[in-house]
Amino acid sequence: AASGEARFTDVMERALYNGINSGMSLDGKLYCYRNPLAFDPSTGDVIRNPWYDTTCCPPNLERTFASLPGYFYSTSKEGLYVHFYDASEMHWHLEDGTRLTMVQETEYPWKGDVLLSVTPEHSSQFTVFLRIPGWSEKSSVHVNGMAMEGVRRGEYLAIQRTWSKGDKIALSLDMSTQLIEANPSVTEDVGKVALQRGPLVYCIEEMDQKPEVQLASISKVAVRRTGTTTSRFEPELLGGMHVLEHTGSIVRGGQTALYQAVDEAPQEQVTTTSLKLIPYYAWANRKPCAMQVWIPYQKV
Repeated sequence: AASGEARFTDVMERALYNGINSGMSLDGKLYCYRNPLAFDPSTGDVIRNPWYDTTCCPPNLERTFASLPGYFYSTSKEGLYVHFYDASEMHWHLEDGTRLTMVQETEYPWKGDVLLSVTPEHSSQFTVFLRIPGWSEKSSVHVNGMAMEGVRRGEYLAIQRTWSKGDKIALSLDMSTQLIEANPSVTEDVGKVALQRGPLVYCIEEMDQKPEVQLASISKVAVRRTGTTTSRFEPELLGGMHVLEHTGSIVRGGQTALYQAVDEAPQEQVTTTSLKLIPYYAWANRKPCAMQVWIPYQKV
């Protein structure tokens, strides 16, 4: 609100779709007091519980849901800002009092196509500031079928015109899966990557992997950085979601001593496997099992 910079909205969206959305179980009966990026149930820890002594999480989540309209849109003297995307309707007014309806038709965040219908109470000149997420490498915007110029990732596209009932904005976002690296100052994530598709961060749960993939020894399982990623929608899984599969490796052998000269370490044996990933918000909704967001990677 202070700067109008979309990079802050990117952070808000990542929090809403991942950290906040993972706070409650999908059935609404259990919640997490924290959001770890790795989990090992063999420690005896239970991540989702029906009650804690400090019960701030459920009401915080509910009031966030109630506040979502104010996160999706805002107004300025110039016009309307569109921050987030979801199938929805907005009934509000511009700062000059002109009443305005906007309808979004989309299957976001699973798909990147968003159709926005703009309906002011009368033809009016104002600007629609359309957020282009920083994670979308290739994006396009059309107004009534005409391509807009100046579409840049991580910025708001200012569309200034006289808007009339029936005007439509078609936004197309790139939903390609990305391998994300952390800043090297985050030492625990050095040599690891996370996978993200659209605004959703993904994780691996051990129950979805092949028997030979043991996350308790996660250093022996790796993502191949040059591997391929496939995405598919599984309607029966946890309410329906896009899952990812990415080429991975299982590393066996290698150094077993606590300390050993580099040239004396036995050669490691590397076999190819595939890793299945689900959106982070949905983890810990089945039986307890190991989970990992940041996964070691091989550059080959």
